[in-house]
Amino acid sequence: MNDADITADATDRMLLQRMSAGDRAALATLYRNYHGRLCRFLSRLTRRADVIEEVINDCFWIAWQKAGDFRGDSRVSTWIMGIAYRCGLKALRQHGDEPVEDSHIPEERTPAIDPEEDRELRDWLSKGLQRLSTDQRVVIELVYGEGHTLDDVATIMQCPVGTIKARLFHARVKLRNVLPALAEGTVTFKEQAP
Repeated sequence: MNDADITADATDRMLLQRMSAGDRAALATLYRNYHGRLCRFLSRLTRRADVIEEVINDCFWIAWQKAGDFRGDSRVSTWIMGIAYRCGLKALRQHGDEPVEDSHIPEERTPAIDPEEDRELRDWLSKGLQRLSTDQRVVIELVYGEGHTLDDVATIMQCPVGTIKARLFHARVKLRNVLPALAEGTVTFKEQAP
């Protein structure tokens, strides 16, 4: 963990302490700090914006109720991601996973640098990630998108580190095999355009 992560975790721990004493402003701050990250993470479980928002609200309701129970065995971000993951799985059982086209996902959920080039890259990666199992997509997002360690991911997903390593390995292999074919399809399509 770098200094920024240590500082962020200390701030998050202080916010949890305040929440356990009933401080709603602390809850609002934690919510704002995590909303974007949770949207990005949960978009690997479902593309339905309504389900994502429902899961985030459920996650913070649980965090509000359990703030005093946080033991500090992990970073606060790991604890919150774990709650969101379990709430997400529960929501998928209740609602099912009905994918939505990328064009229906608000732009703040998919930050852009260069609109045209970045959108093409996001579309390409999104198509590749959709070829992975849900568990593989979640592991990729937590490790590469959120920067969690394999131990953190194992805690979040409540499974052994060896399982996380296997999911990550198989996801990389699958992406390595599928992304070049998707890229070729994009290039072919562009060449055919007038």
